[in-house]
Amino acid sequence: MPDYFPAFLDLRERPCLVVGGGAIGERKARELLACHARVTVVSPCLTAELQTLAQTDRLVWRARTFLRSDVRRCALVIAATGIPAVDTAVAAEARRRGVLVNAVDWPAQCDFIFGSILRRGELQIAVSTGGRSPALAREIRRRLEPMFGPEYAELVEQVGRERAHARLRASTAVRRLAAGETVVARALEDARPFARREVR
Repeated sequence: MPDYFPAFLDLRERPCLVVGGGAIGERKARELLACHARVTVVSPCLTAELQTLAQTDRLVWRARTFLRSDVRRCALVIAATGIPAVDTAVAAEARRRGVLVNAVDWPAQCDFIFGSILRRGELQIAVSTGGRSPALAREIRRRLEPMFGPEYAELVEQVGRERAHARLRASTAVRRLAAGETVVARALEDARPFARREVR
């Protein structure tokens, strides 16, 4: 198994392809849409939810089987048909074109994998086992959930605003760094969000 480089991608307005219109394809398409990517789904048929998203112009639906030209100009590709021959062909074409690809449940065909994500507004905590045990990653994420409640969404926004103001008043790079750290320390001390939760 490879050692993955952890990263968060900015996919706003970038074309992304999902091959497969079933439940897994739906979940991946929704995750991409949540990041404001431009999503195209290639599949002869779609789930009811994907059909609704296509009918309301949230995504583009190509109602057919995969063609190699579908990968052209894409920033990212997800192969989610569950059919080994198709997913392998999608991955091979993406790699030939230098496009990052994830073939769901086929780690050897993946350039990247999805972690188990805990979201609280703009706070995202990603847990990964490098593909060795997705179930373990999910369980660790579940155990983190009580530690990071909904109030963290507002905490992130508050700290972001205060950090921006504090950095404007700092005259050097060192002082800007210190200003940001001071804002974080003060916000956590005031809110004490960790004090009310304990994972058992």
